[in-house]
Amino acid sequence: MVKYVSGEKMKFHTALRAWANRRLEKIDHVDLVVGIPCFNNDSTIEHVIDMVSQGIAQYYPDLRALIIISDGGSTDDSREIAKEKMVYPFIEKIVAIYRGIPGKGSALRMIFEAGSFLEARACLLFDSDLRSIKPEWVKSLADPVLNHGHDFVAPVYFRYKYDATITNNIAYNLTRALYGKRVRQPIGGDFGLSNKMIDFYFNCEEDIWMTDIARFGIDIWMTTSAIIADQSISQAYLGTKVHDAKDPLENLGPMFRQVVYPIFDLMENNADKWRDIRGSEPIPTYGIPNQEEPKSFAVDLLGMIENFREGFKNLSVLWEKIINPKSFSVLQSLTRKRKNEHFLMPIEDWAKIVYDFAATFHKWKRDRGKLVEIMRPLYYARVASFINRTKDMTTTEAEKIIDEQAQIFEESKPYLLKIWDKK
Repeated sequence: MVKYVSGEKMKFHTALRAWANRRLEKIDHVDLVVGIPCFNNDSTIEHVIDMVSQGIAQYYPDLRALIIISDGGSTDDSREIAKEKMVYPFIEKIVAIYRGIPGKGSALRMIFEAGSFLEARACLLFDSDLRSIKPEWVKSLADPVLNHGHDFVAPVYFRYKYDATITNNIAYNLTRALYGKRVRQPIGGDFGLSNKMIDFYFNCEEDIWMTDIARFGIDIWMTTSAIIADQSISQAYLGTKVHDAKDPLENLGPMFRQVVYPIFDLMENNADKWRDIRGSEPIPTYGIPNQEEPKSFAVDLLGMIENFREGFKNLSVLWEKIINPKSFSVLQSLTRKRKNEHFLMPIEDWAKIVYDFAATFHKWKRDRGKLVEIMRPLYYARVASFINRTKDMTTTEAEKIIDEQAQIFEESKPYLLKIWDKK
């Protein structure tokens, strides 16, 4: 919890507790740090630690290694399970509660701090709720750093076509169109970092750890920061990502704001970096893609369409002030579609709507969180449209539609520049 002194927030100058610092001093140096941010993951944390331990032993037995579980104060048995879990004898392990405001960003800050202090050659990050992680993932993320000289390695998963809808419809499109790099999973959660990148994150402005970056915006901040700092970027195929299925309507509502707000905020802060970039380029990608069709899950198409219609009824007065007239007219026509299978929002209009909201965010100086919230029914409309267009496609075929959408975001960037500077 953030401490207060004389009515002002007291900054956390370190994410490490005193005993963890003493433990790091005894370890002194390692070649590889594997960080696992954790919060109430007692059903999966043991498996993740086991796979990481096996991966280190199998692929890097000659390296000094540390597994550090950065816990957010779990109220289940996560820490106890993590402490009791055996790892290979030559691997160090630390399980500690981080200091800072609650969130994944604060958890990663502790890992960066440990990696910087130990002067690790590489740092890997794995989410603690992974069910499909394998020992090979350690090599996949570490090898581009240790043997190919890259500073930042993003994951590439093969996910069901209706999984990762925020990535597919917003995060990937904007990262590619704005910053010119085709990072397919910019908010993937599992990353590989060089020593230079560890120090870069650890030595960033301390105030960043008092913002939403410390809570839930860390993944997109890491990816964007690496790109605009002109670090050596790559990505690695990790195969199928298995986790609890999340219906876009039921489970991803809160996550929408947690991802979109930081993306818009980063656009605001880095406009001088992205405004002159045109087009995009592929980045080095390591490994072999998995073409096995992922397991499907049900999505509530009707619920998404009804959520949009309800949103139009309540928010159209505001939307009309934000969205360009042509795209607003398209939204009006969607409310009149009687058959759900005919519900289709053109990609070109979706790109302009996202840009309309981004430019409004740039000029909106009050509660920007509410601005992002009123965009959410439009996101449901876009996901419903994507479902209708790809319902008879395989995941591989649907991927081509996602790539087409990203290309249209690139081609629509002049529209963003025009409205960005318009008073």
